[in-house]
Amino acid sequence: MDSFLAVAGQVGVLFALMGVGAVCRIAGLIGEKAAEGMVNLLIIVVTPCLIVDVFSRPFDPSMSRGLLNAFLFACAAHCVGILLARILLRRGPDSTRRVLRMAVVFSNAGFMGIPLEHAVLGDGGVFYGAVYVAVFNLFMWSWGLRTMQGEGANFVRMLVNPGTVGLAVGLPVFFFSVRLPGAVAVPVRMIADMNTPLAMVVIGHCLAGAKLAPVARMDGAYAAAALRLVVVPAAVLAIMFPFRGSLPREMMLALVIASSAPVAAMVSMLASKYGRDIDASVGLVSGTTLLSAFTMPVVVAVAMNLL
Repeated sequence: MDSFLAVAGQVGVLFALMGVGAVCRIAGLIGEKAAEGMVNLLIIVVTPCLIVDVFSRPFDPSMSRGLLNAFLFACAAHCVGILLARILLRRGPDSTRRVLRMAVVFSNAGFMGIPLEHAVLGDGGVFYGAVYVAVFNLFMWSWGLRTMQGEGANFVRMLVNPGTVGLAVGLPVFFFSVRLPGAVAVPVRMIADMNTPLAMVVIGHCLAGAKLAPVARMDGAYAAAALRLVVVPAAVLAIMFPFRGSLPREMMLALVIASSAPVAAMVSMLASKYGRDIDASVGLVSGTTLLSAFTMPVVVAVAMNLL
C-alpha cells in the first residue's frame, strides 16, 4: 500500500503539471505552433542533454552490466508488444489496425516514463530509462516506420536520432569517467531539468484538445489500451522476475515504468505523416494518458513489491 501511495503521489504531481498545460491551451496562452516548437525542443535538445547528464558519473562496473541487461530486456519488451499486437489485433480497416498495433508496442517512455523514473528512482532510474528510450528509437524507425509507411526501415533515422546521439555522447563519458567542465556540465544539467515540466505541459496541452468519443466507439481500441497499459508491462515484469536476485532492482523497476507508460505521442505524429487513422492515434494517446493515472501506480507498486 505504501508503494502504491508513493507512486500515485508522484503520478499526481505529473498530472498537476499536465493541468497547467491544459489551462494554458484553454486560456490561449500556448497555441499549436508554440506547442509544436516545445515538442521539437524536447526531442532535439532536452532529450540528448538529459541522457548525457545522467551518464555523467564515475564508471561503475555493476552499472555497465546493468546497461547491457537493460538493452536486452528493453528489446524483449518491444518484441513482446509486436507479438501480442500481431496475434490479437487483426480486425478492422488496415489504416486503423496499423495504428492500434503501434499503440501497443510504443510507450511514452521519454515524456512520461523518464519523469516518473526520476521521481521514484532518482538519476539511477533515468540512467537505465535512457537505454529504453534508445531501444524505442531503434524499433520506432525500423519496425514502426515499416508498419506506418508500408515500406522498408529508414536505417539512417534508426541509428541517428536524439536518443542514440545522446547515448553516443553519454556512454564514453560514463565508461571513461569523463568530468565535463562546468561551462558544459551546468548548462546541460539545466536543460535536462526542463524535461519533466516541459513534457508534462505539452501533454496537458494535447489532452485539452483531444476528442475521445470516436476512439471510444472504435473496435479494438480497448484491447490496444489494455495491452499497452497492463499486459505488456506485466509481461516485462514476468520476464525479469526469475532474475530478480542477480539484476539491479533499480534497472528492473525503470524498465517496468517505461513499459507501463501510455501510448507514445510519436504514434500520432507518424499516423498524420503517412495518412493513417489520425483520430484513432490521437484518441489512444490521450485516452491511455488519462487512464495511466490509475494504471501506472498499480503496475509500478506491484513491481516494487515483487522485485
